[in-house]
Amino acid sequence: MRLSAQVVSRTLGVVAEAIRPGVTPLELDKLAETYIRDQGALPGFLGLYNYKYTLCTSVNEQVVHGIPNERPLQEGDIITIDCGAVLNGFYGDHAYTFGVGEIDPAVRRLLDVTLESLLKGIEQVVAGNRIGDVAFAIQQHAEKNGFGVVRELVGHGIGRKLHESPEVPNYGKKGTGPKIQNGMVIAIEPMINMGNRNIRQLKDGWTIVTADGKPAAHFEHDVAVLNGKAEVLSTFDYVEAALAKQKA
Repeated sequence: MRLSAQVVSRTLGVVAEAIRPGVTPLELDKLAETYIRDQGALPGFLGLYNYKYTLCTSVNEQVVHGIPNERPLQEGDIITIDCGAVLNGFYGDHAYTFGVGEIDPAVRRLLDVTLESLLKGIEQVVAGNRIGDVAFAIQQHAEKNGFGVVRELVGHGIGRKLHESPEVPNYGKKGTGPKIQNGMVIAIEPMINMGNRNIRQLKDGWTIVTADGKPAAHFEHDVAVLNGKAEVLSTFDYVEAALAKQKA
């Protein structure tokens, strides 16, 4: 499963190098599909639930499940790239929200807090804790910074299927939910709105947007429970290296 997750990690790094004003989400999607196949893996989302693309590309007020299109990205946009891959029968699945060029400092803060919320959730992945401990940590950090936590969409177990038990909400109470056990692998994915937590679905049947039209961010890692504690199978190292190269 680490191998599957790392395919996605490298794919996100390749996509990160290409994100700039003028590129289209559809171009990023084709780039990701080619790279995943070159790794000997298969795109995890393509064909699943009749979805027709390799990536979900969610821009600005789109929370998740944005469909790649030909609208060029513009300076100041944000875009979440959510990607999955299948290797040796196992799924990897994770996501990163990118700024396109220079973005508003308030939006940058949304991205930073969402990533911090993910890391705080991962800290609670300890054998004997409960899923509610993970959910509470994410919710508390996001809300104390003034952001809205999406409730209708959740993280999930992952393995031979993309979506397995247990569900991993981003809000909840300590000490509730399924017990975290050795051998469990979960995808933790805070979806955080700049405004309130309310969302709606577009008529395309996929795209989820904020009800108030304000930006949303989404970060996701695959996390295994090994020897009683969290082992993050995915990495943002490739993304961060690509972003550093762009700034150089």
